[in-house]
Amino acid sequence: MELIDYSHVEIRQDEQIVLRDVSLRIGPGELVYLLGRVGSGKSSLIKTFYGELPVYSGEATFLGYDMRTIRRRQIPYLRRKIGVVFQDFQLLSDRSVEDNLMFVLKATGWKNKKLMHNHILSILEQVGMEDKAYKMPYHLSGGEQQRVVIARALLNTPDVILADEPTGNLDPETGREIMELLYSISKAGMTVIMSTHNPTWPQMFPGRKLLFAGGEVRESE
Repeated sequence: MELIDYSHVEIRQDEQIVLRDVSLRIGPGELVYLLGRVGSGKSSLIKTFYGELPVYSGEATFLGYDMRTIRRRQIPYLRRKIGVVFQDFQLLSDRSVEDNLMFVLKATGWKNKKLMHNHILSILEQVGMEDKAYKMPYHLSGGEQQRVVIARALLNTPDVILADEPTGNLDPETGREIMELLYSISKAGMTVIMSTHNPTWPQMFPGRKLLFAGGEVRESE
């Protein structure tokens, strides 16, 4: 079963056509790169996946939801199935790493504090941050903060990880470490969709490549 099925989709932002005639299918366990220059529509496509931008025309199904007709009250339930990794981290600066993750669990209905604590430590261990749970975000390096963001994305065992330029604010070596982590997550069976304008990542960590140019999206070899 396809997790994402878009057919002849048009996407607009502020009445401007950003992407036209987008057709793509993405299944479970795929690593998919969205490649193109800044402003080519990569982030706009990602925003339609989690209901931030509407799909203007065509047919668009994401995780079983019709993105043409999805209601506002349904969007929080859709977003619980998605983990999002942002370029600029978006961690709460006044809370420790554990409290950042605790905030997400509480917001998604978790109640038992011991279970929550143990779950958080388990997820932090997956991303190599188990000894930093007590740290404040501003005491962490950029790479460490991005590992926490990936942990946050994994908390509720999502169907898809959406990573929007996840290495954009990192130096090359730290970026490679973050790519190794995302690649290992995809190899474990999770779908990872990642926008980047770094052409070396698909060479080092192979996956499907979708090229964005001239308002269109096409598959690359």
